[in-house]
Amino acid sequence: MMAIEATDAMWFLPFVLPICLYVAFTDMAQMKITNQAVIALTLVFVVIGFFLMPFTDYLWRLAALVIVLVVGIILNAAGALGAGDAKFAAAAAPFIALGDLRLLMALFAATLLAAAAVHRGAKFTPLRQLAPHWISWERGRKFPMGLALGPALAIYLILGALYGS
Repeated sequence: MMAIEATDAMWFLPFVLPICLYVAFTDMAQMKITNQAVIALTLVFVVIGFFLMPFTDYLWRLAALVIVLVVGIILNAAGALGAGDAKFAAAAAPFIALGDLRLLMALFAATLLAAAAVHRGAKFTPLRQLAPHWISWERGRKFPMGLALGPALAIYLILGALYGS
């Protein structure tokens, strides 16, 4: 059983899923996670979370957003990840129950490996011709992290809806 409440995950999922898919797509196509997607994800939590959670839990989840944003800014300044990746991770943080953090890290690692394998594999096959103008094909070692970040959050919420407390 997961720490996230199944009801919370079910309420968040229909709003978060399209944003996650959009983030994966735009990061592959443009190598950027748009501010509009980050703001939309944040607003989903701010509005829906307010009605779903006890107020103290809600505030702690918002504190997680701030903490992850500060860490992300530092990592971005060090060149470890892109600004859009840092902002998306911060916007996604409130959706994650603290008790599920280890699960989320494993889920993200698996999603990242799968995304890297699929993206790199498609880059060198005829599948690339389906989207020949995507910037991510030409960025060398740089990787569209939104291709892993978006699906990891979506999968987490799907699992939470199925196996949440």
